[in-house]
Amino acid sequence: MKTKVADGKTLKNMFVAGTKLLEENVQNINAINVFPVPDGDTGTNMLLTMYSAIEETKQSKDADVSSMAQSLAHGALMGARGNSGVILSQFWRGIANSLDSKESFTGTDLANALGEASKAAYEGVIHPVEGTMLTVLKDAATAARTVPDDDNNLVPVMETIVEAAHDSVLRTPELLPMLREAGVVDAGGQGLYILLSGALDHLLGKRHKSKENKAELAMPVNPAGSRIASANEVELPWGYCINFLLEGERLNLDRIKRGLNRIGQSLVVVGDNNTARIHIHSFNPGKILSYATHLGTLHQVDLNNMDDQYAEFMKLQREHLPQVAIATIAIASGDGFFKIFDSLGTTMIVPGGQTMNPSVRQILRAVEEVPSDNVILLPNNKNIILTASQVDSLTRKKVKVIPSTNIPQGIAALLSFNIEIDLEKNVLAMEQSLSAPQTIEITKAARKTQINGNNIKKGQFIAVVNDHEIITDNSNRLLDVIFEALVTANVEDSEIITIYYGAESTTTEAEDIAQNIRNSYNAEVEVVNGGQPHYNYVISLE
Repeated sequence: MKTKVADGKTLKNMFVAGTKLLEENVQNINAINVFPVPDGDTGTNMLLTMYSAIEETKQSKDADVSSMAQSLAHGALMGARGNSGVILSQFWRGIANSLDSKESFTGTDLANALGEASKAAYEGVIHPVEGTMLTVLKDAATAARTVPDDDNNLVPVMETIVEAAHDSVLRTPELLPMLREAGVVDAGGQGLYILLSGALDHLLGKRHKSKENKAELAMPVNPAGSRIASANEVELPWGYCINFLLEGERLNLDRIKRGLNRIGQSLVVVGDNNTARIHIHSFNPGKILSYATHLGTLHQVDLNNMDDQYAEFMKLQREHLPQVAIATIAIASGDGFFKIFDSLGTTMIVPGGQTMNPSVRQILRAVEEVPSDNVILLPNNKNIILTASQVDSLTRKKVKVIPSTNIPQGIAALLSFNIEIDLEKNVLAMEQSLSAPQTIEITKAARKTQINGNNIKKGQFIAVVNDHEIITDNSNRLLDVIFEALVTANVEDSEIITIYYGAESTTTEAEDIAQNIRNSYNAEVEVVNGGQPHYNYVISLE
């Protein structure tokens, strides 16, 4: 198929097809995240960013490529989630800048635009790392510029781009030892390659059936650590929250868990063989309720759109906000942590964190709604910092981001906040406080992988110390894992240890862990209900 000159509609359709291919492969991309923790997975964040980009094009009635590229760039920026989503939004900013004022584009224009996209993506990251989607984008852009003019045909340029992206993804383990050890390629690079592959398929006139709509993944020769995830292993943010009571005879809770796990996320099932209380998230609540009605009788069915819940939560906060000189906004999840941040005087709390990274649009909405022109943002998650950093350029308000990577750092920063001093002095004090707490996060491995010579099984207890070091124990006993992590976090130097227990942990278990720590170390140990999902415990040492 020869496509010499294309308009904005063609650009849109190329990446609608790319987004569809990304959607069909999102589980495969998420499955190769190196750290096996429940998080806002790379593939999901890229997909939601592209959804927002495509949605924005519905507002563009112009067929010229300049307008279409600008719409894609604006939509991607506002919907950007996580580091991979922000980098993808910068990709679109570079494309839009390069195609500015053009009615159509050629193969040469596309090659030049990809070069600008690579430049913008690198500039948008404070500390670029090679062996990531940045490298894949750079290699694809370099290859695109080597294609002879050939009447400016788009197809050979796109073919070269996709082939170069594929080969670059395969080389990512050579640049990042962590990828090499885990036996995987970079997830963001894989996602970008798939997105570009779908765009090429559109130019070639290929049509995929849903069941066959899988990309030829760029996989390492010896994928030792990971494997492809099934759909139920992928944690998607938002959707619907479904709660109900199930009554029946001889209910098998393990079988119910297995059945619901295949069609939903964030599942909690408690009860006995006659009554079960069930909580689950899904984009298809009808499927959940249909499955459950075959098992027994449903009572107390509570169905909520989590987007609506988010909006209502923000509205309730906004209605009680006094005017302040400096507003603070914290991102957190869990009823307990909401109460903690509220007690510390946080002006507004944005629901989000692991598995549900908020978008630029959602954080911007909070910034615009707080009653102050000076705003301090606490992301409290390393995958949200880059997203939060995009907000300052989108508002007339003065916005400062404190790069808190976890909840204890966010709490320490707020304890350093002083309403009597100005914005700059507060920012300095809060940034300095981030080094105070050592942090341990206890969860279960979301996927099988290999890190630091340890083979980690799905479902195994793991401790993440200070956001980067993973601790396991062969016994897979929760207490043993915690004590291994305490040693790594220099517990001997700690005077105060705070244990925040999550939604799936009990007060009794948390108090038992606290007493074991008191018996072993000369430190004050406090137990607090954090209510956080996915993480059994978050432990702060000071």
